[in-house]
Amino acid sequence: FFFLLITKGLPSSRAAEVLARDGPNALTPPKSTPEIIKFLKQMVGGFSILLWIGAILCWIAFGIQYLHHDAGAFNNLYLGVVLALVVVLTGCLLIIKKLKRALVLRDAEKKDISAEELVVGDIVEIKGGDRIPADIRIITSQGCKVDNSSLTGESEPQSRSCEYTHENPLETKNIAFYSTTCLEGTATGMVINTGDNTIIGRIASLASGVGNEKTPIAIEIEHFVHIVAAVAISIGVVFFIISVSMKYTVMKAIIFLIGIIVANVPEGLLATVTVALSLTAKRMAKKNCLVKNLEAVETLGSTSVICSDKTGTLTQNRMTVAHLWFDNEIFSADTSENQTTQTFDQTSGTWTALSRIVALCNRAEFRPGQDSEPIMKRIVVGDASETALLKFSEVVMGNIMDIRKRNRKVTEIPFNSTNKFQLSIHETEDPNDKRFLLVMKGAPERILEKCSTIMINGKEEPLDAERKEAFQTAYMALGGMGERVLGFCHLYLPEEEFPDTYPFDTDSMNFPTSNLCFVGLLSMIDPPRSTVPDAVIKCRSAGIKVIMVTGDHPITAKAIAKSVGIISANSETVEDIAQRLKIPVEQVNRSDARAAVVNGMELKDMTSEQLDDILRNHSEIVFARTSPQQKLIIVEGCQRQDAVVAVTGDGVNDSPALKKADIGIAMGIAGSDAAKNAADMVLLDDNFASIVTGVEEGRLIFDNLKKTIAYTLTKNIAELCPFLIYIMASIPLPIGTITILFIDLGTDIIPSVSLAYEKAESDIMKRKPRHKKKDRLVNQELVTYSYLQIGLLQTIGAFLTYFTVYAQQGWLPHTLLHIRTSWEDPFINDLEDSYGQEWTFDQRQILEYHGYTAFFVSITIEQVADLIIRKTRRNSIFQQGNKVIWVGIFSQIGIAAILCYGLGSVYALNFGCVCVCVCVYEREGGREGGGEREREREISWGCIIRTRTPTLLCSCSNNIFALSTAQLGSHWQGGSERRGTLLHSSFASP
Repeated sequence: FFFLLITKGLPSSRAAEVLARDGPNALTPPKSTPEIIKFLKQMVGGFSILLWIGAILCWIAFGIQYLHHDAGAFNNLYLGVVLALVVVLTGCLLIIKKLKRALVLRDAEKKDISAEELVVGDIVEIKGGDRIPADIRIITSQGCKVDNSSLTGESEPQSRSCEYTHENPLETKNIAFYSTTCLEGTATGMVINTGDNTIIGRIASLASGVGNEKTPIAIEIEHFVHIVAAVAISIGVVFFIISVSMKYTVMKAIIFLIGIIVANVPEGLLATVTVALSLTAKRMAKKNCLVKNLEAVETLGSTSVICSDKTGTLTQNRMTVAHLWFDNEIFSADTSENQTTQTFDQTSGTWTALSRIVALCNRAEFRPGQDSEPIMKRIVVGDASETALLKFSEVVMGNIMDIRKRNRKVTEIPFNSTNKFQLSIHETEDPNDKRFLLVMKGAPERILEKCSTIMINGKEEPLDAERKEAFQTAYMALGGMGERVLGFCHLYLPEEEFPDTYPFDTDSMNFPTSNLCFVGLLSMIDPPRSTVPDAVIKCRSAGIKVIMVTGDHPITAKAIAKSVGIISANSETVEDIAQRLKIPVEQVNRSDARAAVVNGMELKDMTSEQLDDILRNHSEIVFARTSPQQKLIIVEGCQRQDAVVAVTGDGVNDSPALKKADIGIAMGIAGSDAAKNAADMVLLDDNFASIVTGVEEGRLIFDNLKKTIAYTLTKNIAELCPFLIYIMASIPLPIGTITILFIDLGTDIIPSVSLAYEKAESDIMKRKPRHKKKDRLVNQELVTYSYLQIGLLQTIGAFLTYFTVYAQQGWLPHTLLHIRTSWEDPFINDLEDSYGQEWTFDQRQILEYHGYTAFFVSITIEQVADLIIRKTRRNSIFQQGNKVIWVGIFSQIGIAAILCYGLGSVYALNFGCVCVCVCVYEREGGREGGGEREREREISWGCIIRTRTPTLLCSCSNNIFALSTAQLGSHWQGGSERRGTLLHSSFASP
């Protein structure tokens, strides 16, 4: 059966059964809400539920009014439809998913299927460059090597074969793991685990188990929604009760309630916030920050602590050999191709031995076809450390591949984090020496442990205490310069014990790994990125604490931290103070040290209180020799200090920390798929400076959101007061609910979005991070400014326009008080204005729409002024340009003009199309009380102006007065003081 399985693969029917049993070969995503549920939540969450209630009440009111043949019934129908459309359009989402594929053998045929369809028992083929699609047991292999670094952290390629070599699945050679990469060779294997049952699936489940807290901006928006909803409902209910107590019908009271809710809820705000976040995310993508979660944009701006990796993030991940130590002396390395400044004696026997170890105990290779390229610019297959060693060797010694051919490799043990060394055994090029040469490199302390002698000037000498002290001094000196140090040793194997046919076995290690000869040290530097020191300074001025978390030696980590400014030049650690005062470390008061370097071994034994004490009392912290699991502990410790934590990570094991952090940042170049999936943001260039750019953008979006919300809330008072005055003073309604929606969703949308294009003000990176519990998006200052200061001014201006329009038509303010009942009665067609002129219901209705229009235009113009006011907080508007805001202003005015003059005749929109009619009247002579009556009235759109001239100018609204369409010479009769003959009439749009 097994033979048939590996030659023909699973039958499709069996594969379908297993797929149904085990589910798809995909990691279960972190607990997330289905998209349809998200959509439905959007439909009934926050402002949406208020709008739905308003829409339903509108439809109920329409039904009742329609049955009673109420002329205004359709207004409620239109309003309900608009409110429903607002909710639905806000909740629409678009999702695109991409799937991976795998080459599988089924039914004796090779098939290219989706990786999700793989099942246990499938036979899969992999080749160099492929991602391993599941956990597979290797059946056949031809030079297959895999990169397990994303899973285990091991940078060395691991060979894979069908041999069972270890009980631990992570150590055995016959298993390749899901999501790792095949670097070279080919292999065929049987799927043994899929989806969540894979090794990476089990690790990822830990990440998914970590709480997914709400982002700060989500909390702020929810807080804002609660405030607005509470205000809207409270005011609505209060005035509903007042309306009923003032003998209004329940239907009228419900209509008031709807108007108050609509006036209070900024319907377009959440859409504006989403657009603003999207615009910022696009800007950040251009700056190499890919935002996966829109709300993460603002979270980054709230960050108070950044836990950053060292390699590749703070440094360039471009190792270069910097120093060597042999013959008890430290030398600088010259990597230039002309080799004119090499500081050491290349004729030394120790150098000859050391250079041979460096060349042979190295698995890196140049890609072919680069002979014409400078050595330091050639592309290398291998990790960063071995690449640096290979290039250095090539520069100093010449063609390394020839050296390796002349010293054929017999066997090797790749580097791993458990052994912390790499070993290989070679034949030597000396035809007179048949001995095998064992060479080894690795962590200096581990290499020294395996040695009993040391080479000095080409001769072996005992490794006594004095030699060990010299080694330790050199090691600390090189590490103190921020360099990664490797130790090198060798041993010639006795020919009689190890003849040329000897079967070396790396599993049983049937060769010596002790009593070796220590040859020297070689250190490499991974230069800090040039942009990092300035970025760290920016963080410090912005009140952000930068913590380095690395697996390097504490001495090396401290040196790098000082070189990039994470530890200031004048800052001391406890160890520094002890050394300066020449006292034991235990006697130093830890609170006197501004900086701290914490070893992972110490962190392992710390309690939460001890860690909290370090995080609280030290402003400059480095965690060295840490594991990915300890990174999670550090993040949790920072969050216990009420910090908003951003953390970087690249490996699978970093996923829990990335998930736990307020914002997880994965590396785009070196990051694993699991890390990227767990993160909220991906750095496309793996550069720390990009994080600081993101912080600035995050702060900018918070500032711009405050400006947008203040701008949006300002008009709420001007929209709310008409309903309150309408109820309390019984005047004709100044503005309708549909007209309010045209402000919220029409004229105000583009100006609101334009504020998202505002640039950062000068002090944005000089302010401390906002406190997530104290510095709210909507605070008392913003509410006072929007509602009481600017809001009241807008209300006064809008009512002034409203009363002016009515006064121009003959309705002075005192006449409008307590007239609402008669005004809205469709059966009263002889209602007199302040001058005794009679108005029909249709004429009053048209005038009311003109009042709506005037109120609408007034708020629109006032919002233009508010937009300019809100543009900057401190800088002059002339210093801070924003071309988009002019688009907002012109669109605002343009939309208002279209609604008033282009669509003003559409009944459902409740706008009045205003025209100017100029009429000239001849005064009728006469006397009153024995004297000539000299008081005449010039009517300009209904406004009566007393004058002594013998003519009367009438500027009125079309279709309201009969005189506006009267012929020349017609007689106009109003009151006793309003008689005259129309001599001329003309109309024009204003």
